[in-house]
Amino acid sequence: MNLKLAKTATLYAKTVGSLLCSVLFLALSAHAEEAASGSQQSAENLFKWINFALVAGVIVWLCVKKGPGFFGRRADVISADIQKSTEAKRKAELQLQDAETKLQNLEKEVADLRASAQRESAAEADRIRNLTVTDKQKITQAAQAEVQAAERAARLELKALAANLAVSGAESLLVKQLTPAAQEALINNFVKTLDGRPN
Repeated sequence: MNLKLAKTATLYAKTVGSLLCSVLFLALSAHAEEAASGSQQSAENLFKWINFALVAGVIVWLCVKKGPGFFGRRADVISADIQKSTEAKRKAELQLQDAETKLQNLEKEVADLRASAQRESAAEADRIRNLTVTDKQKITQAAQAEVQAAERAARLELKALAANLAVSGAESLLVKQLTPAAQEALINNFVKTLDGRPN
């Protein structure tokens, strides 16, 4: 970039130098024409043109000598600023594109979230129904177990009551039928059966 700028500055300096030389030659030719009119006035004009040529030469020399460096630094600063601006623009465009993509996907994400929420609520409802059915079965089984336990307890109580009634009935019947003579006969029979057994 600096080389290109230096070439441009050199070309500019040559153009300005040749333009100044052309103006100087035109002035000299105009001066030669006026030489016929007055030599004193022409001497003053000649010194003015020589002074102008010296000042213009110094300006051209300064432009050629210092111009490329000054313009080169300035071009470098401008180039760096352009690069920074280009990078900032690229980043901004990426952010804009990202934001547009997010906006385009926003409706899809909302629809996905709604569908997901509906699936989750349906799954939760099914889970609650299944838990209700399971709890109902457990309660039914527990009630049946309690009924069976109460039934067993009632049967045992009924058997115990029947046994007590049978014992009471047998006792009252024995009391009526067992007289002292019958008792003696029973004991004698029992003792006879014991005698016949070996020890």
